[in-house]
This record gives sequence, structure tokens and C-alpha cells, in this order.
Amino acid sequence: MADGGGLGEAASAVSPSAPVPGQSPPLGWRERLRAGLAGAGASMWFVAGLGLLYALRVPLRLCENLAAVAVFLNSLTPKFYVALTGTSSLISGLIFIFEWWYFHKHGTSFIEQVSVSHLRPLMGRIESSISEPGSPSNNRESETSRQNLSECKVWRNPLNLFRGAEYRSCATAYVLLAEEEATTIVDAEKLFKQALKAGETIYKQSQQCQHQSPQHEAQLRRDTNVLVYIKRRLAMCARKLGRIREAVKIMRDLMKEFPPFTMLNIHENLLESLLELQAYADVQAVLAKYDDISLPKSAAICYTAALLKTRTVSDKFSPETASRRGLSTAEINAVEAIHRAVEFNPHVPKYLLEMKSLILPPEHILKRGDSEAIAYAFFHLQHWKRIEGALNLLQCTWEGTFRMIPYPLEKGHLFYPYPSCTETADRELLPTFHHVSVYPKKELPFFIHFTAGLCSSTAVIALLTHQFPEIMGIFAKAVSMISRTCVEYL
Repeated sequence: MADGGGLGEAASAVSPSAPVPGQSPPLGWRERLRAGLAGAGASMWFVAGLGLLYALRVPLRLCENLAAVAVFLNSLTPKFYVALTGTSSLISGLIFIFEWWYFHKHGTSFIEQVSVSHLRPLMGRIESSISEPGSPSNNRESETSRQNLSECKVWRNPLNLFRGAEYRSCATAYVLLAEEEATTIVDAEKLFKQALKAGETIYKQSQQCQHQSPQHEAQLRRDTNVLVYIKRRLAMCARKLGRIREAVKIMRDLMKEFPPFTMLNIHENLLESLLELQAYADVQAVLAKYDDISLPKSAAICYTAALLKTRTVSDKFSPETASRRGLSTAEINAVEAIHRAVEFNPHVPKYLLEMKSLILPPEHILKRGDSEAIAYAFFHLQHWKRIEGALNLLQCTWEGTFRMIPYPLEKGHLFYPYPSCTETADRELLPTFHHVSVYPKKELPFFIHFTAGLCSSTAVIALLTHQFPEIMGIFAKAVSMISRTCVEYL
């Protein structure tokens, strides 16, 4: 999650909003499976229809009726074809305009929605529970109180070890040396320990004088910030040097001694250390306290929650089995957790699934941005790989998130709407050689393309028929004769 500071406040990235040229996510296994089933079903209906026509060709006198239709069409004048194609173009144009308006208002195709709602049950097809495991109205979190916050706020990376001192007292001088001059973590730890001794002395002195004046109270707050910062850095040094249990103890003691400092997101460092120890019960206990509606979210919190729920079902999960029998309750909970995490930060899965190359995480990150995704995946990929089948379940389900998010994106789903300025801010935080991930846009529904093509083609035919009536009449008769010949052949 975004780190609100250390010794410094979060800095706002003042950047103008830029249009996001996003890219659509590739089809997942569910989409490919459904497309295959839909194609197979359509083919079966088509073959059955042809067989029925062939069997009834004599009783229905198809050849005689087609001959009568051909004679009727030959007697029509070009004006009739102009009127027919012009009317078709007008109707299809109105349908296209309505489809476009409906899609931009509701994010889906009206014709597709009606087909799914009314025609699919008649054909005996039951909507799978994989696509929408939960109801948005039941799962929406109360995040509206933070909608007025700055969309693109840059935060210190909580897993970053070096840099960040702002003060120039004795303790902070040691911090500055540790972050700017130390070349190894061992050297940095030695300097942080010296900073701790100086910081504790100054903190005790400030405690004794805190009630003398407002200036002394401000001094105590500053010295408290310095002390917490140093202890946290020492815990991170211990974690990176392999002394994980020592790091966990320092973090737990720090959170107990200074509970108001949750804004520093020390619990995110604790979560990563506990995952390294595979202490999943302790991870769940930390999440129960900090994955709360009233507290800010982060990729670390959301994806760790998803990892824990995935862990209970991932070893036995199979896409083929799930498509046959549907999802169990535990699997639905895992899929919902993955959808929740992906909605918060949609860039993480491509790094976890190694669809994009990882780079070294930046010193500062942007919540819900590509920089946060890189920082999370860089330190947590090993934890996903350790759990058998976790990445497989993520790969099979993460793309379904984008079908659940309302359109326009300003409506949001489980979180407040995705910021539109993340791409610009991430480009300032990440190196120029890195291809910044952007939020994927929804594709236009098939029926918008279909109605647009139908409107255009019929308009062109009407225009050609009006300008070249004789040629178009010959063309219409040729098409009629070819169709008749094909049916007679069958």
C-alpha cells in the first residue's frame, strides 16, 4: 500500500489528466470456452435447419416457390429497390445510434443484453456463475468519504529501504548517512543502530518537556516520527538480511507502542515478512485488523487477501472441472477476492503472471498505478509461486473483473473510480525505457459494429441503385438466380 511518509508527507503529483489510450485484455479461458460452446451450438442449429429444409423440400414445394419469388423479383422496378435499401439503411442507422447511446450510458449492448436475458433461457443455456460470482450491491464498500482526495498522490514505497531523511539532528544525520552513503544493507543497519541510540535519547528528553509549550509538543511529535522511522528501517534491514522473526518482532512492538502510526503502513511490511514465514494465520489476523472499510486500501492488502482465499482452493482447481460443475462456495470467494484486487490495481496480474517484465521498484509509488504494481509484484511474486495453483487460478479469473466494472468508469464498483491521471504520474516515477501499463478500455460490442456496417452497406446499395438502376437490377437478378440454383442443388 501507499506509504504516507516515514519522515515526510506524501507529495502530490500535479499533472494534467491525459486521455488513456488503454488496451483491451486478451480473452480468458472462460471467454474462449463460452465462445467455443456458442459456436458449436450455432453450428448444430444451422445443420439441423438445413437438414429440416432438405427433408421438407418436396412437401413445401421449395423449387416452385423459389421460381415464383424469382418471377416476382424480376417484375420489380429499380425504384422499389431504392426505397427498400433506403428504408433498411434508415432503420439500421437508428438502431446503431440507439446502440451507441445505450453502450455509453450502461456499458453494454442492448441487443446483446436482451438476447442473453430472453433468448438464452429459451435455448436451455444457463449463465455460468463464474462471470459474476457476487452481486455489486452486496459487495460495494463505503469508499465515498475519500472521493474528494487527490486522485494522483505519490507515496513513499513502503518496501524501499534507502533515502528519505529530512531533518538534520544527530539521529537524522545518521539516517541520512545510512540512506545516502551506505553501500550495503549491513552498513546501513550499523548506522541505523547508531541513529536509534541518539533518537531514543532525544525522544525521552522531548517526553519530559512536552507539556511546557506548544513548541515542545511539536518537538515531541517530530522526535516520535524520527524514532518510528528508524525502528521501521531496522526491521527492514533485519528482513532483508534474513532475520525475519526479528523483523516481525520489531514491527509488532512498533505497532503496539505507536498505534496511531498506521498511516505509515508498517503493517504492509509485516504482511510480507509473515508471508515469508508462511505464517498464514498471522497474516489473516493482520488483514482482519487493517483490511477495513474505513482504512485506505493498497495492492498489498487486496492481493494478500486474495492470496489467502486462493490458497484454500488453488491446489485442486481445474478450469475444465469448474466449467462442468460450476464453482464451489470457497472458489467463488476466491474469485471475488481476485476481482476485488484487480479492480483496485489492474496492472498487478501481468507482472505476477510474468506477462510483463519486472524492473526495480521505484522509490515512490502511485496507489492503483503501474508503479505500485511493480513494487508489489517485485516483493510478493515469490509468495504467489510458493502456493500451488495460485497463479493458475489468477490467470483463469482475473480478466473477468473488467466485465463487472460499470461503464462509464466514473461509477466504480467496489472502490471509488479509477483515477484518469495515473498514466501521466507513473511516467514521471518510472524509467523511460519501461512501457507503462494503462487501464484497459472496454471494446465496442459486436452489435454496434454490425448495425454500423448494415447501415453503411444498405445506404451504399440504395445510392448505387438510384444512380445505376439497370446495372443493379442485373446484379439483383444474378444474385436471385444463384440463390435459386444453390437451393435446387441441395
